[in-house]
Amino acid sequence: MTQKIEQTLVEDTRTEFAVRWSELIPASFPEPVSGEQSEPEVAEVQIPTPSETITHLELVRVIERVHRRYCDLLRVELTRLGIDDISPAQVMLLLTIGDEELSVRDLLERGHYLGSNASYNLKQLLEANYILRTASARDRRSARLRLDAKGRHLCEMIRGVDENYHRQVARDADEERELCIAYAMLRRMEFVWTNALRYGTAA
Repeated sequence: MTQKIEQTLVEDTRTEFAVRWSELIPASFPEPVSGEQSEPEVAEVQIPTPSETITHLELVRVIERVHRRYCDLLRVELTRLGIDDISPAQVMLLLTIGDEELSVRDLLERGHYLGSNASYNLKQLLEANYILRTASARDRRSARLRLDAKGRHLCEMIRGVDENYHRQVARDADEERELCIAYAMLRRMEFVWTNALRYGTAA
């Protein structure tokens, strides 16, 4: 899937790409009148013109806000489900593990988590029976992590909620394509910045 998305980026970066999103769900909604369904207000999105330059710093700030807002959504969903023994950051750890069995090192590399925070969160998840920890068959000093039944059940519920938001973001084939291009561009930025850290150059 990732290879297909990145191939789409190569094909589409040669042509102009116009963002079609013209609506955003506001951060808060007015209280509905009794007996009536409330509709989210339409918020105008200021689309940059071709002459305007979007800097990496502006993109990073958007990424930070999007991540924070997604964690807010997770927090609301956990409250709705009556779950109070796990945080949004810990849910992200569960989703990163997914259906696989990972070492702690693999988990840290995939999610780019800080070691101290990850150790604390993994300890909490283990005590709350969201994950299982076993010793590696090849190296008894290396721990392997996988989801327990409780963790798998929560991930299934979160994925169901996530599908609803996905349908709001990608409402048709064109917006699905835009989403793929946005994802591929973010992966390209990650690749460039990783190379800059490793080799001291953005080339």
